[in-house]
Amino acid sequence: MNIQKKEQKDSQSLELKFSDIGISPSILKVLEGLNLVKPTPIQGQAIPVALKGTDIVGIAQTGTGKTFAFGIPIIEKLISQQGQALIIVPTRELAVQVEESIKRIAKHFNFNSATLIGGENIGKQFFLLRKKPRLIIATPGRLIDHIERKSIKLDQIKTLVLDEADMMLDMGFLPQIEEILKSVPKERQTMLFSATMPSEIAKLAAKYLKLPIRIEVSPQGTTAENVSQEMIVLNSGDRFHYLEKVIKENNGSVLVFVRTRFGVKNIKKRLVVNGNRAVEIHSDLSLSQRKKSLEAFKSGRSRIMVATDVAARGLDVKNIELVINYDLPDVSSDYVHRIGRTARAGKKGKAISFATPNQLKNIKDIESLINMKFKIEEHAKLEPIVNRRRTPNRRFKSFHSRRRR
Repeated sequence: MNIQKKEQKDSQSLELKFSDIGISPSILKVLEGLNLVKPTPIQGQAIPVALKGTDIVGIAQTGTGKTFAFGIPIIEKLISQQGQALIIVPTRELAVQVEESIKRIAKHFNFNSATLIGGENIGKQFFLLRKKPRLIIATPGRLIDHIERKSIKLDQIKTLVLDEADMMLDMGFLPQIEEILKSVPKERQTMLFSATMPSEIAKLAAKYLKLPIRIEVSPQGTTAENVSQEMIVLNSGDRFHYLEKVIKENNGSVLVFVRTRFGVKNIKKRLVVNGNRAVEIHSDLSLSQRKKSLEAFKSGRSRIMVATDVAARGLDVKNIELVINYDLPDVSSDYVHRIGRTARAGKKGKAISFATPNQLKNIKDIESLINMKFKIEEHAKLEPIVNRRRTPNRRFKSFHSRRRR
């Protein structure tokens, strides 16, 4: 199957107004009340296509406004047609963010919704499902739970959205996604949004989408504009000292990415002991604990958030001034998502990454992806690249441990 490309320059999209792209007067009135007049590039290109019922493959980074790119067409259909819409996202945080964003418009119209995520009382979800929601937002594991319990049927789904599809595959959710796709009607509109377009996503689109239009608003590997990027090479034992040094030398809110949950807990604890206002976010925390940490960070009560890659996408926090990669990401493309948390909405930001001497290959891989050379500050000498035994791609790790996410 060939994916058609929609060629349209971002500058053209920026000249558009929401009133130019086929949105109904009732939704335009709501958008005006939210002071939203001009669509972002992904919205300007995707909304007219989606309103026609065409399948879409959208390539766009988190933070480009893609929730409204599929959310507005979904609301248009729900207020004018029968049936349901289903939005699948990889994490609880993204599900909550998508729900909050879409409700800004949907609350003005009369239809029920349900958000189905792990870590939340399933009894509450049974209650919501008994009310026959028109819009369902779900993580794959919890949706499969409901399918197996027969508390949900997907036979009335008219529109299906797979958001952050590459992240879902990275997390091992492909078997659940395929099971869900077999449970929805064949006659439907499907919109797949992804920050990157690896071969697995192309195969998924070829198998389950019908002549989709591909809409790409920025090349893969494009980093956020207005973000300065630095790389510091350190011995592993020196990183915490430099973490505190960098935090003291910079103002504003700081997001620190650490590879493991244990590492997050340890670093957050050490920061707090040393007098810093810090919170943590990772998958060991309950949903309410994550919300509490996020709210403290958003409000400024805590200046520092220490997080695993669960916060690399779906973290809706404005004005993060500094992102620190305490550990380089396991997958190079996650570097783009991490630093995309700063320099949003035209503002400036900074990203500082720590690398150990044996990570020259990791640095080169990231440089190749983003098509730029880092300003490298060496406090320890980088080691030459040598042939190492390859480790399995994390895309193919067992998904069973992730199933109830």
